[in-house]
Order: sequence, then structure tokens, then C-alpha cells
Amino acid sequence: MPSVRDLMARHRASPATVQQAIQRVAAEGLVEVRPGRGSFVAPRAAASSQDLSWQAVALGEGRPGEDLVANLVAVPKPEAIPLTSGYLDPDLQPTDALGAALSRAARRPASWGRVPVEGKEELRAWFAKEAGGELRAGDITVCAGAQEALATVFRGLGDRGDAVLVESPTYLGAIAAARDAGLKVVPVPADQDGVRPDLLQAAFERTGAKVFYCQPLHANPHGAVLSDERRAEVMRIVRRVGAFLVEDDWARGFTVDGTAPPTLVSQDTDGHVVYVRSLTKVAAPGLRVAAIGARGPAGTRLKNTRSRQDLYVAGPLQEAAIDFVTSPVWRRHLRTLQQSLRSRRDALARAIAEHLPEFEVARSSGGLHLWAALPDGVDDLELTTAAAARDVVVIPGRVWFAAEPPGGFLRLTYGGAPEHVLAEGVRRLADAMAAVRR
Repeated sequence: MPSVRDLMARHRASPATVQQAIQRVAAEGLVEVRPGRGSFVAPRAAASSQDLSWQAVALGEGRPGEDLVANLVAVPKPEAIPLTSGYLDPDLQPTDALGAALSRAARRPASWGRVPVEGKEELRAWFAKEAGGELRAGDITVCAGAQEALATVFRGLGDRGDAVLVESPTYLGAIAAARDAGLKVVPVPADQDGVRPDLLQAAFERTGAKVFYCQPLHANPHGAVLSDERRAEVMRIVRRVGAFLVEDDWARGFTVDGTAPPTLVSQDTDGHVVYVRSLTKVAAPGLRVAAIGARGPAGTRLKNTRSRQDLYVAGPLQEAAIDFVTSPVWRRHLRTLQQSLRSRRDALARAIAEHLPEFEVARSSGGLHLWAALPDGVDDLELTTAAAARDVVVIPGRVWFAAEPPGGFLRLTYGGAPEHVLAEGVRRLADAMAAVRR
């Protein structure tokens, strides 16, 4: 291997960092350190020692796209700039308050006992109150994060082969969960005012779908808020065809301009809206607590579906969540978070305007992301690869579409890094853009 001095120069790293890196790969058996002589790549084991080729036959047909969610939440290497993280920058996470809440919960012997399948009463009551409208604690089922909640909803409300309508573009985790449940995902185009009601009506008529997945507040990835006029029309369509609307309220607490509109479920009188909300995004990745709100037979079915997956969410985690969201620190956290996100959003927008003026960025009043349309002729996959070579992590726009995308896009996240890091990431992305165009 190159000498420590050469590695320092090549990677612009300190001696301590290089030594730590060498020690780590040596501990993994990839490098042999020979005192006085240097570091050498360890010889590989003979390929014939293992034969795993039988697994290709046993596993059968592959599942294209199933790795997308895993890639989305993968931890980037330390030197990389994340412009795609779906989680808050650690500096924005209330870890001290969460740690204290979990410590208190862990000291309560009752928290380690059996927990109702649907979750602890106090936590369910909090989610119901936050949702507003007709939802009560008895309508709430607690889940281990939003991804599990979505998997439960799609499995519980649909049968294999059924069609499910989704906004286009939309959260790729929802696309993956629906397909994993055996559903046919049908896209319905959305614009800056949310899903288009005329096309939603046409999609219901053509497919006979009974489920529509919607993010009315700061939709991920494009940031749109469903307009007041469209909210009423969408609800009329859902009632008219007798369908369920799955409201993914993932961005509640992330509104940085103006006031967030009420939930759709708060305006639903007949049980058409199935409500999903998580604490993970707005707090910390380790707080894997979410909830499904549904009334009537749908609520019973979803509770039963949820119980077949892993019985219930751990008691200490639920107790810690209750402690956290019912304390004054919760509201303080939201106020501080919104101020920080506004500043970071503006910083990212300024950097894009300066270094990538050819990007067409959709307006955003909240959430965690900016949605950028690429110039004609620029391939999002090629640009993503070029950015990765410059240690900038972005996600290509095409993965957010359930069918062919209408053009090239990138989702750029401002919630996962400080302002100066965001600015440097955009500068590197501009270098990648120049390389792609050469």
C-alpha cells in the first residue's frame, strides 16, 4: 500500500486519520501491517472455498427496485456531503431530551411488560388529538416507524393484484411498500398545487382502485401542498367512488412559511381517510414510532394486520415517546427546528441559484427537500454518478416515479447538513454538472 505520507497527501487527511483507517481495515483482515516494512493488502481466500451460486436458483426471479429504500437510508461515508438524507442533521435532533426520556422510561418496571397490540393508550390519544377531527385513541394503532405503517396499510387495505393510485412523483418507500404487498402502482400526475383531481377521477374510473396514497403537506419529493380547492375536490372524488385515501402526514412540524393546513382526516366524516404519521423524521432516526388512524372495520383490519408483523412496539420506546411529546421541550424543539430549516432551505436555494442557475427549483414552503428539474439532455443517473465521484450524495429523480418520468430531476435535501456544507455540496455538484456536459 502507499505510505502514510502518500495517503495523507492523496486524501488530504491527518496522520491520525490515516492510521485509524489502516487499523480498521487491518482489523477486518483486509490489510497486513508489517512493522518496519509498511502495510500490505492481505491475500484473498481462494474463490473455491465458498460456492454460493446455488442461491441464484433457490431465490428465483429478482425484484427490481427493492434496494432503493435501503440505498435511501444508507449511511454515507464520513467524507461525503449528503444532499439526500431523509433524516435531520444530528445538530437538529433533540437527542438530549430523547435520551433523558428513554432513561426515565427504562427505570419504570411497568414499561418492560406486555404492551397492547394497538399501543399504549396515552400515546394513541396524543396521535388522535394531533390528527384532529373524529379520530379517537381507539382508532389509532402504533407502529415501529412510517415504513412499517405504510406496509401495514397496503397489506390491510388491498389484495394482491389490486391497483393503488399514487401521486407522481411520490415517496419511493410508499411505491416499494405497495409493490411488496403485491399491488399494482398507478401514478397520477401532481403539480405545485398537489395531485390533479381530473386525472385522479380518470384513474379511479380506469383502474377500479379503492386506495389512493397522498401526501397533502409538503409532498416528498416535490414539496407541493394540496391547495384548498383541490382538497375539497379530492375528498369529493374519494367519497363518490367509495375509496380510501391514505394520508401520509410525514411533514407535520416542517412548515417554515405560513401556517400548515389541517389534516385531511380532520375533515373526513365517513371514514374514507386512513391517517399515517411518524415521529422519526421530526425527531431522530432512532425514535421508530408512528401511528395509523382508521375508523370502523378498516381500523380493526389494520390493527390485526399490524399484529401479525411483530406484535407490538417495545414498551420503553413508547413510554419515551409519550414523555417527549407531552413535555414543553416538544414545542420548543419544533419552533427551533422550523427556524433552522428555513435558514438552511434559503441557503441551499441561494447556492443553487449561484452555481446551478440552469436548475429549475420548485417552490417550497416546508418539508426537508428542494425538487430540481434538470436542463434538457442531462441524465439524472449520469449526474448522480458524477456527483458521487466528487463525494456528493444525491438521489436521481426517476426513482420517485412509479412509471416513466417526464424529464430529469434531482431531490436535494437541506435538512441533513449545516449551511456551509450544503453550499460546498452544491459547488461540487456544479463541478459534476460541468463534467457531464463536457
